[in-house]
Amino acid sequence: MSCFPYGTLAEITQEIRSKSVSPVEIVELQWKRIETLQPKLNAFVHLDPEGAREQARAAENLVLRGAQLGPLHGVTLSIKSCIDVAGWPCPAGSLLRRDYVPKQDAPLASRLKAAGAILLGNTNTPEFLMAYETNNRLTGKTSNPWNLAHSAGGSSGGEAAAIAAGCSAGGVGSDGGGSIRVPAHFCGICGLKPTPGRIPATGHFPPGSGAFSWIGVVGPMARTIADVRLLFEVMAGPDPGDALSAPVPLRAYRERELRGVRIGILESDALGVASPETRAAVEQAARLLGGRGFLVEPFRLEGLDRALDLWWFFFGPVIGNLFEHSIADDEDQISPMLREYLSYANSGGPITLDQFMKACTDRDFLRAEILCQMRDTPVLLSPVSTIPAFRHGEGNYLPGTGYRDTMRFSQWLNLTGFPGASVPLGLSNEGLPIGVQIIGRPFEDELVLAVAEAIEQARGPWQAPLLESA
Repeated sequence: MSCFPYGTLAEITQEIRSKSVSPVEIVELQWKRIETLQPKLNAFVHLDPEGAREQARAAENLVLRGAQLGPLHGVTLSIKSCIDVAGWPCPAGSLLRRDYVPKQDAPLASRLKAAGAILLGNTNTPEFLMAYETNNRLTGKTSNPWNLAHSAGGSSGGEAAAIAAGCSAGGVGSDGGGSIRVPAHFCGICGLKPTPGRIPATGHFPPGSGAFSWIGVVGPMARTIADVRLLFEVMAGPDPGDALSAPVPLRAYRERELRGVRIGILESDALGVASPETRAAVEQAARLLGGRGFLVEPFRLEGLDRALDLWWFFFGPVIGNLFEHSIADDEDQISPMLREYLSYANSGGPITLDQFMKACTDRDFLRAEILCQMRDTPVLLSPVSTIPAFRHGEGNYLPGTGYRDTMRFSQWLNLTGFPGASVPLGLSNEGLPIGVQIIGRPFEDELVLAVAEAIEQARGPWQAPLLESA
């Protein structure tokens, strides 16, 4: 079957509509692949083979009856295990949540099902999503399909590994500081951190509200940008359970509209120094875009040092204090990575109301300042991280070498609420994927995807990991 295991969503749905393949066949092939690779990768937390088979049979019947089919009819997807799917465990990597089983779907899960998608299972995360490596005491670590000695990233590491390995056609992650973009970069797939409010985060743990709605979002992950766009279009739209939910209409860009769009190659002393291979990937992306009619030039953005300090204030001390109170009687059950995060997040002691209110105000003024700088340059190009995937156990929060240094290129977008996409562009000398990041202004997610797709088209076909040698 030509569309398995690495077919695009469009290829899969076309073969189903033409009756070249049935959803039942796809699901059975999918289970065989998962059974082979799950012991190596540990990408999934929960699998629902009988539920998927039942959905596949229903999908096949609709095709045979000539019924109207949804845009994802028969497509097999996975979903991060911090997003509610009715009847599935939703542990978010924690022993403290191992018995939590939601009674109803998150809105985005309902929308995927309504579009015809078949949900296979949910995927592994670090505990409470608070690390860039996927490992926890409940279900263990997830490995990178390109090299099992390396991390798949976090916190959507299980999702990235499953998609890169062909164990699902695409899926959903979440991102509070790079947690979609970094695993996508580590595993050689695509991912979109959307503008807050474009896809409802209702039914996600930790819940987002008030100041935290800007930090954490849910978004699509897949092997191609076209697939990411299709998932985005299905999931997007307002929902009353999301405080930032916005009824923003979808937009499509024609190629002629993109000619002459100004692209800035992001420069900032606050972001640290990326590896030579990573810088070379960004330079290659710039050349590819220049060759397709974009105006590409260096762009220095001021204020990112303050953006990163403010991001850490919310992601570290504020969220850390909330977590510390919620686990006060269960500290013996939390993972070493979560314990390390809490030690750094709460090292300054309790925060005051004045500190919190000032940080909220400073964030709004800084966001406006950055938007003014980007008035004539709507898209920026940068690394996702300073390095490719690190080895298991090498991620940490230590000053000078840890996440606050290596992941700065991704983190500031979560403070400002900007959309950002990761698209794979090449391989390191060790054979690990390197992605580049396309950054846009709020609510211009479709422009970000259009630029990302231009890079992807100029790059050539997506490259699958060599799982046999991993």
